[in-house]
Amino acid sequence: MEMSVRPEKKLTRLELRFGKVNFESATVKQYEVLNDVRVWRAFINAYTKKGFVVFDEETLPREELLEKLADLEPEIISERYVTVGELIESSMSWNNIIGKA
Repeated sequence: MEMSVRPEKKLTRLELRFGKVNFESATVKQYEVLNDVRVWRAFINAYTKKGFVVFDEETLPREELLEKLADLEPEIISERYVTVGELIESSMSWNNIIGKA
């Protein structure tokens, strides 16, 4: 089965602050969230109590995502929209980006 995604497809990026998190809970929760195919990127930092999640809000309602994170007491501190193309480019190594210039 082949799946393709348009580079201009919009994804939601939520910057989060967590009220209750430690290294173990952050690691476990990040793994759980990233196992959902509707989540493109996720990072939870237990030391700063901050993180982000990039997800497809057309397929994963925000409320469902926040419910998955509920035991960490998430608070949205900012949100923005990124395209799939922007996300892929930001994930590339500096060598690949410089090589394209």
